[in-house]
Amino acid sequence: MIRKRLGNSEMDLTPIGVGAWAMGGGGWKFGWGPQDDSESIAAIHAALDRGVNWIDTAAIYGLGHSEETVARALDGRSNRPYVFTKCERVWDDKGEISGSLKADSIRRECEASLRRLRVDVIDLYQIHWPMPEADVEEGWSTLASLKQEGKVRWIGVSNFNAAQMERCRAIAPITSLQPPYSAISPEVAGEQLPYCAQHAIGAIVYSPMKSGLLTGAMTKERVANFPADDFRRNALNFQEPHLSKNLKLADLMKAIGARHGVSAGVVAIAWTLNNPAVTAAIVGMRSAKQVEGVIAGMDFRLSADEIAEIEGWRAS
Repeated sequence: MIRKRLGNSEMDLTPIGVGAWAMGGGGWKFGWGPQDDSESIAAIHAALDRGVNWIDTAAIYGLGHSEETVARALDGRSNRPYVFTKCERVWDDKGEISGSLKADSIRRECEASLRRLRVDVIDLYQIHWPMPEADVEEGWSTLASLKQEGKVRWIGVSNFNAAQMERCRAIAPITSLQPPYSAISPEVAGEQLPYCAQHAIGAIVYSPMKSGLLTGAMTKERVANFPADDFRRNALNFQEPHLSKNLKLADLMKAIGARHGVSAGVVAIAWTLNNPAVTAAIVGMRSAKQVEGVIAGMDFRLSADEIAEIEGWRAS
C-alpha cells in the first residue's frame, strides 16, 4: 500500500480514511438519518484493522455526537489513527446552525472538540466553511495561533476556493484542503486542485461516491424511502433528471468493478485518486459490512483505458 504525505505535514496517509459524517446520527439539519453507535464503532474498528490510518470528523456532525463516537471507538486502541476535525459551524440550544470565524468562537470550539475526542492535541484542525467570508483572516490567524500553542498539529481548510486559500497563505501555510470531488461533481479539478498542486497543499477529498450515489447499491426506491431527516432527500443530485443519469454512471462503474471483483464504490474512489493533486479520499463508513465493500479502495487503481471510459460517458 502506498501512503502519501499530506501537504507540509509529517503525516503519511493511507489512500482512504474513515469519514464520520453519518456517524453523527439523525435529528439535525444535515444528518443521514438514524445511526446505531455500535455500528459506527464496529466500522471504525474494521477500518483500522484493515490498515486505514486516519479518521475525518467535525464538531457539527450530529452536533458533537460524531466526535464523541470516534472517541469511544478509539478508547483503548493501540493502533490509534490520525484524527481530523473541523471548526466554524456552530449551533445554538435549538440546534440551529450558523458560521463563525471569530477568534473566541474558534477557541471555544477547539476546546470542546478536544474534550469530546478525549485527546490533548488534534492532528489536523480545519475551517469547515469560509463563512462569514469577511472573517476568513481572523479565523485562519486563530488556527495558526492554536498550532503555535500546541493545541493542534496541523491546520487546513475545507470548501475554500483558490482566492480564499491565497488570503490564508499570506498569514500561515495551509496543510490541506478538503473539497467535494467525484465523477458526478468534479468542479474542483478546474481551480482548487491545481492550486493545491502548485502550492504543495494536500487534498483530502470528500464524497468520492457522491453521498452513496456511486456505491452501486443506490436505487430510486431506496431514495424514495430515505428517512425524513436524511439530507439527501432534498439534494439536487438525488432528484430527477439528475438521479437517473447518476445511477447510469453508477451502473458503468459497477460494470468496470465487476471485471476486477470490486464494487462500483471502489471504482468511484479510484477515479478521484487518479488525480495526482489528490492525497487521499474520505470514505463514509456506517458499518463493518460497508467497510468490507470499500476497503479495496486502499489498493485498487483504474487503468488509463478505464479512466477514458468513464470520461467518455461523462462527456456524452
